[in-house]
Order: sequence, then structure tokens, then C-alpha cells
Amino acid sequence: MRILMLSWEFPPRSVGGIAQHVYDLTTALAEGGEEIHLITCATPEAPGKEKINGVYVYRVNPYNLPAPDFLTWILQLNLSMVEYAISLINSLGDLDLIHAHDWLVAYAGRALKHAYKLPLIATIHATEYGRNQGLHNDLQRYISDVEWWLTYEAWRVIVCSHYMEKEVRRIFQLPEDKVRIVPNGVDLSRYQRARKVLSRDMYAAPDEKIIFFVGRLVQEKGVHILLDAVPKVLSCYPRAKFIVAGRGPAEDYLKNKAKDLGIYEKVYFTGYIDGVMRDYLYREAAVAIFPSLYEPFGMVVLEAMAAKTPVVVSDVGGLSEIVKHEQNGLRFYAGNANSLADNVLRLLHEPELASRLAERAYQDLHQLYTWREIARQTQKVYAEVKDDYDASAWKTDSWLAGINNLKQIRPEITSTGRYAVPGYLIRETHENQQVRCTKKEMIK
Repeated sequence: MRILMLSWEFPPRSVGGIAQHVYDLTTALAEGGEEIHLITCATPEAPGKEKINGVYVYRVNPYNLPAPDFLTWILQLNLSMVEYAISLINSLGDLDLIHAHDWLVAYAGRALKHAYKLPLIATIHATEYGRNQGLHNDLQRYISDVEWWLTYEAWRVIVCSHYMEKEVRRIFQLPEDKVRIVPNGVDLSRYQRARKVLSRDMYAAPDEKIIFFVGRLVQEKGVHILLDAVPKVLSCYPRAKFIVAGRGPAEDYLKNKAKDLGIYEKVYFTGYIDGVMRDYLYREAAVAIFPSLYEPFGMVVLEAMAAKTPVVVSDVGGLSEIVKHEQNGLRFYAGNANSLADNVLRLLHEPELASRLAERAYQDLHQLYTWREIARQTQKVYAEVKDDYDASAWKTDSWLAGINNLKQIRPEITSTGRYAVPGYLIRETHENQQVRCTKKEMIK
């Protein structure tokens, strides 16, 4: 099938987890035989057009106008996407469906759906309601309304976990048969390639055990809970070193909190790190920890498992579906720093347990979370929607179809004349005289 995919972020532009998800998914879909055309936001680090792993990527700039706020900027980006997509679709000639990722491309997805009468599939990676544990201001309510609007317009809604299925059905009142669960995946080959030689010394002393977190520094990721747990961990295991990788609006608050707790020397805030350094730190870590208060899925957990690093996660959302306590990782009570510290200390003091959990987690990845399997499940949704679409009459506008039928049966007429009679046509003779005739006579 020929798919038009819309995403506001795609490598090298990476704001959250959508960029990596779309990169890996499109690559796997292209390997599975699909023709993927992706429209995303431009970035100075990448060309406007390129083919990556068989995927056609088109990067567009928002309008060159000052945007007073993020919502205005998103609208300008969506209009640019629509303009580019119109030219692209007209050039391609035909398209099977549109796949939009999250509310940030809802406007473009909806416009193209109705302009070309094509089925729309939406992937909801998270909800505004869930991120903020409710809707507390007009901006959050507006974003939530756009999310609902996207799910309403979509033929099918893809979510990454059973937890998210329940959430979108509850918040947006979606019918059960409209939602499909397709989990995220991980590129296992990334951790089988030759390792680049990097320096561990710049992050921790040789005898220190690394406890690693990577993610956006926002309230929902629960890094403040991790910091609250550090004093107890250090009191029982002084040779621990905590590495917090990532950027976000809570960065200054978290640094100040670490200073107030007297643990700043034991917590290394790295800021942004690239994929190579991230993967290296996964491999060097004794424990990878993800203390989220809200997590629809948690791709970072799969990455840690792929590096054979034991994980400790909060018992919330999609994390609790991936990690089975004492089978392939450990879970702690969400928001409870004491519970978090106890589980981290258990892995530090019981290396045999840590090794067994990491090995079982790695086996689980091979069975459930490869991108080839994720692509196969996504293709199943595509085929289901395409079959429903082909069997429906929605693709045809009956009023326009009526006009088109009239055009097909209407012969070429120089002039219908001013006094045309219903049921008759007017033609001109060789003497330039107009005569009235039937359709059969006109054909003769």
C-alpha cells in the first residue's frame, strides 16, 4: 500500500518519543513492502527531501510568520503540511490511507482526509488528560478537544498498551471496535553492533555503580521522586552514582532540589545526549530506573532491556504491562520514593537476581517487541481499514457524482440555445442553423 504519514518530529529533530517511534516504524513498514511517504517538520540538520531506509521523507517549514504561542506555530506547520501534501498526492496519483501521529498533526490529517476522501488512522501516543492527571486550564482543555477531534475523525485509533486503550475509551468515549493495540518496539540490532570506545570516567568513578535515567525532565516522568530516593540508596550503598540524562522545563528545579537534599555531587545531570552515548550508558549502568507518574508505554524500558540492563519501574500505565515484577524487572509503588529506593538497593546487593531479570527481559523482547512484529500488526490495521474503505460508499460524493454522470452522457454541443426543450438537444447544421433533435439523432 501507499501510505502518507504525518509526524511533527522525526530524526534528527527529536522532542519526545514520537520521533524514534516513527523512524523505527516507517523503516520496518518499508522493509515489509509498504510505500511510505512521511511529511514532517524541517530542521537545519537535514535536507528537505531524502530517502531513509526506503522511506520517502519530506521536511516542511512552518509559515515564516512570528507565532505568539505554540498553538499558533502548530497551526502554521499544519498548513504548510497540507500545502505540500496536496502537491505530493497530486504527483503520486493515488494513495491508500493517511496515518497521523498525535494531535500535533490533527489539522493536516483531517483536511487531507476530507479533501481526498481517504481513510485516516491516528496513533495516540499520550493524552493531555493523562499527562496532567486532569485538565486544569484552557490550554489543556483545548489540546484535549483536538485529541478527541482526531480520534473522532480517524477510521481506527492505534494505542500502545491496554492501559492507553482504557484511557482513550474513557476520556474520548470511543467505541471498543474503533481502537487497536499495537505496542512499541526496539531495534535489537542497535545493541549488537560494535561498541565505540567511550570514556566512563567522565560520568562515574571506576568503583561506582551507575543508576541511569533518561527522558524528558517534566513532572510526569517522576525524576523528583528519584531524587527523594537517593539519600536512602546512598546510606546503604555509598558507591552509587545517579546519572540523569535529558532536557526539559523541570531541569533547573531538579538541580536545585538535588542541592537542597545535599546529593548534588552524586547526581550528574548530563543534559541532552545522543543515541550513541545513551546506548553506552545503558550498557554501563547497573540499574536503569524509570519513575514515571504517567507512562502510556515506555520505549526507554525496552531500550534498557535490549542493553541487558536490569530495570526498576513505577507500577503505572504501560510500564506495568512490560515489566512483570521479579520476572523480567522490578516494580515499585508509583510516587513512593521509599519503595523506589528499596528496589534499587535490592538489585545493587543481589547481582545474581539482577542478571537473571535482565536475561529474561532480553528474551521477552525477541518474542514481543521487535519492530518487524510491530510493523506486521500495523499492516494488519492498514489492511482492515482498506477493506472497510473499499466496501463503503463514503469515498464518493453523490452530488458531485451526479454532475459527473451528466458530463459523461452530454455530447459535445456548440450551443444549447436559448429555448432548449427538456429531453432535446440542439445542434448546428452546415448552414449554421440550430435545429432541435433527440440524443439518438445527435449521435447519428
